This record gives sequence, C-alpha cells and structure tokens, in this order.
Amino acid sequence: MAVEGILGKKLGMVQYISKEGVVLGCTVLEAGPCLVTQVRTRERDGYEAVQLGFGTKKRLNEPEKGHLKGLGNFRFLREFKADSLDGIEVGQRLGAEMFAAGDKIDVTATSKGRGFQGGVKRHGFHGGPKTHGQSDRHRAPGSIGSGTTPGRVLKGQKMAGHMGAQRTTTRNLEVVESNPARGILIVSGPVPGARDGLVRIRRATGAAKKKV
Repeated sequence: MAVEGILGKKLGMVQYISKEGVVLGCTVLEAGPCLVTQVRTRERDGYEAVQLGFGTKKRLNEPEKGHLKGLGNFRFLREFKADSLDGIEVGQRLGAEMFAAGDKIDVTATSKGRGFQGGVKRHGFHGGPKTHGQSDRHRAPGSIGSGTTPGRVLKGQKMAGHMGAQRTTTRNLEVVESNPARGILIVSGPVPGARDGLVRIRRATGAAKKKV
C-alpha cells in the first residue's frame, strides 16, 4: 500500500505469549477503519498525500459538511504521505490489513498529562542530601543560575513545570499480530497516551537509537 499509515485508537495493554513461549508486554491498537476523504495531487496541491477520516462526530459545521459530503461524520481528519496515488480514490477504506506480523511501526499520540511536577519527577533530578540538617531540601532543584557572569538564569533550564500532554512518538515497535477481520494490531511494548486515545500508526522511518 502506498499510504504510509492510518489512524487508530489505543485499547490497552495485554500479556502476549509468543510461539516460543515468551511472555511479551504488548499494546492492543484499533487500526482504522479509515476512509479516504481527500487525495492531494502534485498538480493541484504541490504535493502528494492522502487525507483519512476516523472516528464519529455528532455534528459537523457547514464547511465540514461540504468537505465530507456523502462520506460520513468523521471526528478526526489527518493527512499521510503516499509513495504513489495509483489505485487510491476518495471513499476507499483502509484498515489493519496494511500491516503484517513482523512489520516495524512508529506510533504517535498525545502522552498522559501529569500536571505541574517538580524537577525530581519531571527530569529525574536526584534532590539534595538527606543529612546535615537538610530537612526540607530533599526534592529541591538547587541552584539554577551563575553569579556575576552572566548574572541571570539562562533560557532552557530544566526545572519544575507542566509535564506530559504533548505529542510523543514511540519508534520501531514490532507488530506481533495483525487481525484485519477485527481491525486490531498487537504491538510489542508501550504506546504513549491513555486508553481510547487517538494514535497515528506509520511504517517505521529509521532505526531505533541505541541507549548509551
């Protein structure tokens, strides 16, 4: 399939026993079904892409009604790159059959919101010493600026602040099982976001970074 990916929903995590008897922590994704709502061509739009619709919405405004006339009330509309537009047309349905067991995928979603958090939880700071009278400094950030030069706090310092609720991509997850009949993908490892959250499933674009 020329389209690089589809939209889906995170259903939760399960324990999956492989054919070798190894227990894997896996995430179950509802992959589609997505409907092609628009085809972007190089002649008209300057690039080639496919717009997919996913989910249902109770009401549409007038521009949305005109754009999705006769296709359905979709909650989410997203564009995906396409290697080729041959055989792709508006109204075509795409689903889990795009991926097979053993494929590597990248999954993008909005991570869980953690609210306002301190440096220890947000950045992994170690905190201050637990002895020598430091009764209230165990989770304090410590010094955040230098002295006379430059005499100010530099931009980009790691400190307490809003954590989570941001676009996050987990790369190179392996598809353990693909079930097109039920529209489900089982992938190894965790996926960002909460249950029932929107996920963007794409073919992996590069090798995973090695941990140093």
